[in-house]
Amino acid sequence: MEAIVAKTAFLGLGVMGYPMAGHLAAAGHDVTVYNRTTAKAEAWVEEYADCSSGEICAAPTPAGAAADADFVFCCVGADKDVAEVCTGDEGAFSSMGKGAVFVDHTTASAECARQMAEAATAAGVAFIDAPVSGGEAGAVGGVLTVMCGGDAKAFAAAEPVMDAYARMTKLLGPVGSGQLAKMVNQICIAGIVQGLSEGLHLALEAGLDAKAVVDVISKGAAQSWQMENRAETMIDGSFDFGFAVDWMRKDLGIVLAEAKNLGISLPQTALVDQFYADVQRMGGNRQDTSSLIRRFRG
Repeated sequence: MEAIVAKTAFLGLGVMGYPMAGHLAAAGHDVTVYNRTTAKAEAWVEEYADCSSGEICAAPTPAGAAADADFVFCCVGADKDVAEVCTGDEGAFSSMGKGAVFVDHTTASAECARQMAEAATAAGVAFIDAPVSGGEAGAVGGVLTVMCGGDAKAFAAAEPVMDAYARMTKLLGPVGSGQLAKMVNQICIAGIVQGLSEGLHLALEAGLDAKAVVDVISKGAAQSWQMENRAETMIDGSFDFGFAVDWMRKDLGIVLAEAKNLGISLPQTALVDQFYADVQRMGGNRQDTSSLIRRFRG
């Protein structure tokens, strides 16, 4: 089957967006990027201009980047940032053509997704909330998991383009469903990292060879991505990489707010959120989420 080549825009070139946009360029799509820090957008263009058969350029505003694009992708920080690039002064919705698709990869609230979808509909644009899992390594490797909510027809159109940086994309329901699924994802990760931290702490205090223990138990029912990819660095006390504690706390705040809206209790998630606050007080704001073990090890 002949590859689909699309006119795209990518808004937000952080640790995730920069390589994701790069995969679009490498796949041969036309890509116009926007970033609040103009120098970063210019650096991205310089890096990818020679590795793409498509047109590669930068724009000074979200509206400038989104003009005439078939698909606009976004990966920014939080709800307010999504609203700014979508509906703010010179926001993307003001210049997108009728029938174009906006795909938001930001981890934001489900309510934000619904509000942006309503504004998109008024502008004649389709909106898909599509938060991702896989972290910086997944973005760089082009193997992200994408959890989507929105119209099935819009999703079917965007999915082949997202394949440039995704290993798995799935439509889970109407707008907001992607963000709700990402909340489930973050709940599970937080609980696993806390359990792994406690287990490694016990192993080390008991005088075991913790790495040897992990080598054994990772072949059994205790196995997890966190164990396979983070246990060794947790034992070594190395955390200057990966998904920052500040971002995890932002995500868990979204989770706990949604739980309150639903009238449900998430006691373990609330507890681990406070444990991450302890790590922040220890200066671990930008350290990987596996730094949770620092509460035990210092």
